[in-house]
Amino acid sequence: MRSISLFCVLFLFLFQNSFGQVGFPYCEPFDGSTVQEATVFGGNARLIDGVLRLTENQTNQRGYVYIDIPFPSAFGIKTSFEYFSYGGDVLSRADGISFFLFDADVPVFNPGGFGGSLGYAQRGNDPGLSRGYIGIGFDEFGNFGNTAENKVGGFAGAGTDLVPDAIVIRGPGNGTSGYAFLVGRKTMTTGNDGLNPGGQFPISSGGTGTQRVTDPNQPGYRKVFLDLQPKADGTGYFITLRMMVTTAQGQPRMVTIFDRPYDFPAPKNLKIGFAASTGGFTNFHEIKNLIVEVSNDEALQEPKGVDFDEIASCEGQENTYFITDEEVVLPNENSVIRCLQFYASLEDIEEESEDICSQAKCREENRVLELPQGTFRAGDVGGDFTFFPNPGFADQQVTVFYTLTDSYGKSSSGNSMTLTIQESPEPISLRVTGDSESPEGELRLCPGEDVSLTGFGEEAYFRFEWYRNGELLEGEVQSSYLVSDSGEYQVVGYNRKNCPAKSNTIKVDYPEVPPIIITNPTVGCTPGQSVDVTTSISDFDLTSFDYLLKGQGLEFENEALKNVSEYGVFELFVKFKDLECYKDPSRLEVIILDQPLEANFDFVVEGTDIKGDEQGGIFPDDPIQFTDLSDSRAVKWEWDFGDGASSNEKNPIHVFGKKGAFEVLLTIFDQYGCSQTVTKIVAITKSYRVMFPTGFTPLDGLNKTFVPKYKGIAELEFMIFNNWGELIFRTDDLMTEGWDGNLNGELLDAGFYFFKFNATAIDGEKVMEAGKFKLIR
Repeated sequence: MRSISLFCVLFLFLFQNSFGQVGFPYCEPFDGSTVQEATVFGGNARLIDGVLRLTENQTNQRGYVYIDIPFPSAFGIKTSFEYFSYGGDVLSRADGISFFLFDADVPVFNPGGFGGSLGYAQRGNDPGLSRGYIGIGFDEFGNFGNTAENKVGGFAGAGTDLVPDAIVIRGPGNGTSGYAFLVGRKTMTTGNDGLNPGGQFPISSGGTGTQRVTDPNQPGYRKVFLDLQPKADGTGYFITLRMMVTTAQGQPRMVTIFDRPYDFPAPKNLKIGFAASTGGFTNFHEIKNLIVEVSNDEALQEPKGVDFDEIASCEGQENTYFITDEEVVLPNENSVIRCLQFYASLEDIEEESEDICSQAKCREENRVLELPQGTFRAGDVGGDFTFFPNPGFADQQVTVFYTLTDSYGKSSSGNSMTLTIQESPEPISLRVTGDSESPEGELRLCPGEDVSLTGFGEEAYFRFEWYRNGELLEGEVQSSYLVSDSGEYQVVGYNRKNCPAKSNTIKVDYPEVPPIIITNPTVGCTPGQSVDVTTSISDFDLTSFDYLLKGQGLEFENEALKNVSEYGVFELFVKFKDLECYKDPSRLEVIILDQPLEANFDFVVEGTDIKGDEQGGIFPDDPIQFTDLSDSRAVKWEWDFGDGASSNEKNPIHVFGKKGAFEVLLTIFDQYGCSQTVTKIVAITKSYRVMFPTGFTPLDGLNKTFVPKYKGIAELEFMIFNNWGELIFRTDDLMTEGWDGNLNGELLDAGFYFFKFNATAIDGEKVMEAGKFKLIR
C-alpha cells in the first residue's frame, strides 16, 4: 500500500507537461463552432457549416491548420479525414490540399509557400514549411508535381508543365532548401505514374455549381486513410496511403495510392497539419472528421496504477489531491497522465469503448463519482482530483477504484484508494493583531512599515501554516505573522486530526506613487500675479493624492498650489491620501516676470521712407519692410498681416497686392512662452501714380523725349496735339519711350504742345489726364 498526500492550501499550482490532458487518439470533427485548444488554424481557414473550410471559392485564398501536440516519431502515426473540393470554376483546378508533418521542436510555426506549393514547399523566394518532414499534396491544378516556382524535381519530363489531378509526396526541407519531389501518382491516368485501370478519379469532386458530398454512396465523396508505420531499422516509415472514392452512384471503392518506404530519419517529435490554396482558379477546400492515432499501437503498453491507502481527508470541505506521473508506471515514451476515472467497485471497470474517439475524451460519466460518504471528482489536468466528505462520516473510511489513461489513450486495469474521513476544525479568521474583525479591502502600508496578522478560531489549533500568494512560508508555524512584504496572506490552522481550517485572505500592499512628470518651469507672465503650479503637474489628482510644495520658507498644500505668488525653486512632495508617507520630492521651479513684455514694430515701403499718404502713398505691389521694435527678451515672432498671410521672421517683407486697410498683428514670445501682442494699420490707398514733365529738349541727350512717368497702370492711350488741335503722336504701348518732337521725320518748332492721357489702373480705376508742355530747342 502507498499513501498520497493531502493538500491543504487554498491555491494549488500544478506544474506539469502542458499536453497532459490531450494526446492520442486525437479526434477533431470540425462540426461545431469551436475546436480543441490544441487545434490551431490561420489564414483564410474558418469553421463553417460543420466543416473546417481552408479556402473559399475565391481567387488567391490560403488557409492552414495544425495540431499543436508533439508525438514521438518512434510510434508512427495513423490518420484519416474527409476532404471536400468542389464548387470552383469549370476546370475545378485550384490549387489543392496538402497534408504535412514537421519537426515539433520548431520554435514558431510558419506554413510554406502557397499557390502550387500548397503551403508545404518553397515558392520562388518564399520559404517552405519550417523544418518540414513530409508533404503529401492532393494536387488539382498541377504545380505541386513540377519544377515551377523554384521547387526541386517533379514528374519525369514535366519540367515546369502542369501535371493536374495528381497525388505527390515531397521530402524534408527548411527555408528555401529541400522539399524534393519523391514520387507521384496521376489519378486520371494509368501506367507507371498512374493508377491501375478502372481506379481513376479526379482530385476535385466537381466544378461550378456542385455541392459538398458527405454521403459515401454519392459521386464526389473523398476520404483519406494514411498510415506511417515506423521501419524496423529506424530510418523513416513505410507509407500506406489509401482513399475511399465514389465516382458512380452507390459504388464507393478503396484505391491504394502509395504503399512504399519513406527513407528519411524522422525528428524525435513530430506535429501534423494541413494547408490549401487557390490562385487564378477557384474551389472550396474543406476537411472534416479528422482522427489521429498512433500507428504502431501494438508497441504501446498499458499504464499501471498503484493502490493508495492511508489517505487523510477532512469532513465538510473539499480536499485536493494529485497523483504524479512518478507515482504510477507510464511505460510509453513521453506519455503523461491524461485523466482519471472513478468507480465504486472493480466490477464496474469496463474495457474502453472500441470507438477510439471515446477513448480520446475519457468518459465523462466516470469523472465524477457520488457515494454516501462524499463525492470524488477528477480534475481537468492530469492526475489531480478532489474528495468532498459529507457531514456525519467522521472517523470512517471510504474505498474507491480508479483507472488512469495516458496521452496515447491507453488505460490501466484498475486500482483502489482508501481515504479516512476526519473531523474538520471550526473556521479560522485572519485579522490584524489587536483588531476584533477582519479588515475590508486591502491593507496599504508605507515602505518600511509592517503589520502583525493573527489567526483567531473557536478551538485549539495544534499547528499553523502561513501562505503568501499561495506559497508556503517555510518555518512559520505560529498563530501570528509579522508582514513586511506585499502579497495576499492566509493562515491554515490544523486540529488534532490534522485537518485544516483555511482562513480568509488579507491582501497587504506597499503601493508606490506613480512617477510625477513636471513641466519646468511654471511661469507667471503677469508681474505681481500668482500662478497655478498644478498646470505643470501631469495627472494632478486631488481625489487620490495629497500634494505639498515647500521652498522659499513657504509651504503650499493641495488647493493652495493653484495660488503661488513667490518665485524660486521648490520641492514637490506627493503621497496617497490614505497613507502618511510622501514620495521623494521632485524639483519644481516657479518664475514670475518682474516686467511685462512690450511689443512694437514699424513699417515703410522697402528702400523708401514712405509709410502712408503723407509720403506719397503705398501701392498694392509695394514691398513693405516690417521692423520689430519689441522687447529684447523676445525669441519668437508671429506676424498676421490681416490678408490671410503670416510670417515667423523677425523683420519680414510683405506685398499686399491690393488696396485696403490691413490690421497687422505682431505677437512676440519670450523664452518662457509669455507673449505680448501689438496691432497697427497699414493703409494701401494708391493703385496708380502718373507724373508729366513740363517740357523736354529733343536736341539734349538727357531729356530727348516727352513721356509720363507712371506706376500701377495696366492699359493706356497717350496722345499729343499741336496748337490747332491736330493729333501729331499716339501710342498705347506701356513701354513707350514717348514723343521725340518729330513729325514725318522733321523736328517741329519750339513752343507749347498739348497731351491727353487715358488709362486703366491695375485695380480697374479709370485715369484721364490732360495738359500742356513746352518743346525746347
